[in-house]
Amino acid sequence: METHPSQPSQNSTLQAVFTDFRSPLFVRWHGFLNLLIFMSCVTLALETVEPFASNHAGLFHWMEMTALLFFSIDYLGNLYYAKDRFRYFFSFWGLVDLISILPSFFMLLNLTALKGAKVLRILRVVRVLRVLKIARTTIQQMSAHTGNPIVSNLRIYFIALFSGLMISSTLMYFVEGGHYTAEALAHGQAALDVKLAADPASKDLPEADKKFVPVDPISGNPIPTDKHFFTSIPAAMWWCIVTLTTTGYGDMYPVTTGGRVIAGATMLLGLVLFGLLMNIIGETLMVMLFGEHTKGDHAKPTGASVLKSMFDIGFISGAEYDRLRAMPEQEVRRHLATEKALS
Repeated sequence: METHPSQPSQNSTLQAVFTDFRSPLFVRWHGFLNLLIFMSCVTLALETVEPFASNHAGLFHWMEMTALLFFSIDYLGNLYYAKDRFRYFFSFWGLVDLISILPSFFMLLNLTALKGAKVLRILRVVRVLRVLKIARTTIQQMSAHTGNPIVSNLRIYFIALFSGLMISSTLMYFVEGGHYTAEALAHGQAALDVKLAADPASKDLPEADKKFVPVDPISGNPIPTDKHFFTSIPAAMWWCIVTLTTTGYGDMYPVTTGGRVIAGATMLLGLVLFGLLMNIIGETLMVMLFGEHTKGDHAKPTGASVLKSMFDIGFISGAEYDRLRAMPEQEVRRHLATEKALS
C-alpha cells in the first residue's frame, strides 16, 4: 500500500505502524494482529463444538470483542494513512479488512435475529484472509533482500496451508454440515410434525417415516444419519487435512452437491500446495547438499555471463570473446561501456 510523503510531526511514528514494513513498529503491530487472527479462527472453530461452546459462551464473546476492536483500529489506520483512500476502500485488501469486521458489528447490534444471521457467521471466515497479509509483507521483505529466502518461502507456504485449511473446513461445515446441525434438525422435525398432524393418514405411517431426514436442496437426495460427518469445524478440519494431503477421501466424505464442489476445489488446492512444497524442499536440498545459491543471489549478472550471452547471440566473434575473457572484469566492463557509447 502506498503511503503519504514523510511527515516530520509525531504522526510519522504512527504512520510507520501501518505503512512501513521495514519499521520494527510495523512488525510488532502485525505480529500482534496475526496472533488475534489465529485466536479468532480458533474461536470460530470451537463455537461449533457443543457443549463446549455453550459452557464458554462468555469467554468467546469477549475474545470476539477484543479481536473486533484491534481489527477496527487496523482498518481505520490503513484507511487514514492510505495515499488514495477511495482506492484503498475498494481495493482487495480494503474490502477484506472491512468484511472481516462488519459481521461482528452486525451481531453486536443484535441483528442475529435476521434470517441471514447464518450468513453473517459464515462471512467471519473472511477474517482468515487477513493472514495473507503476512505473505505480502514477506514478499516485500524478500524484494528488499532482507531475511533468508528459504525461510520466507516456508513462511508463505504455511500461511497458504493454514488459510486453505481454515476456509475449506469452515465452508464444508456451513454448506453441508449446516443441513444437520441441532438447530436445523429441530426446525425440520417441527415442520414435519405440523405436516403429519394435518394429514389423518399419517397415523398409519411407520415411526421411521415420522422422523425428519435432511435433504440436499440441489439434488434432492436424503442425507441419512450415518452420513452426518461434518458436525463441527474441527471435525471438518480432519477431513480437510486428509483431502489436502492425499487428494482423495478418507473416512469422511461429502454427500451433497455443494459439499462435493468444495471438496473438488480442496483437492485442486492440495495439488498446488504439494507442488509448492516440493519446490521449496528441492531448493533447500540444493543449498544444503550441493552449495547452490538461491535465486536472490543471482540478481546481478557477472561479466563472464554477459560475455557468454553476447557470444551466443552473435554480437561478438569467437576471437573477441577469447580476448575479452582474458581481461580483468573491470576492464571488460569499461570496454563494453566504451563500445556502447561509440555505437
